[in-house]
Amino acid sequence: MTADQQRIMDYLTFKTSRSGGKGGQHVNKVSSKVEVVLHIPSAAFLSDEEKALLMTRLAHRLDTNGNLHVIAQEDRSQLVNKETAVEKLLAILEKALKVDKPRKPTKIPRSVIRKRLENKHSTALKKEMRKRPRL
Repeated sequence: MTADQQRIMDYLTFKTSRSGGKGGQHVNKVSSKVEVVLHIPSAAFLSDEEKALLMTRLAHRLDTNGNLHVIAQEDRSQLVNKETAVEKLLAILEKALKVDKPRKPTKIPRSVIRKRLENKHSTALKKEMRKRPRL
């Protein structure tokens, strides 16, 4: 685990509960479902601009207090589910903080314009040849 990930782990809250799914009777006894909660406004590893960006981009995933919840319950092991939930959370944060490059508008090349006009002309000639000859 890198130093950045370790710093992030200090601000995460973990909740466990019983999970459904495969596992048979084992599922009824063990709390293998893991929920990771990150309170974005109190996360010191984020700058104010990053916090504002996350609050807007992840608004549909946040609760009223500004908490980001990620749940993992795919595996029978609580430890594996914990690692999976942390990976999911880091992926969500990374995707939300990624700044898209501005698109540069480009001109249509002359060759493409010329080719389109030639195709139009050849189609028009084909249709002209289908008509009855005028006397």
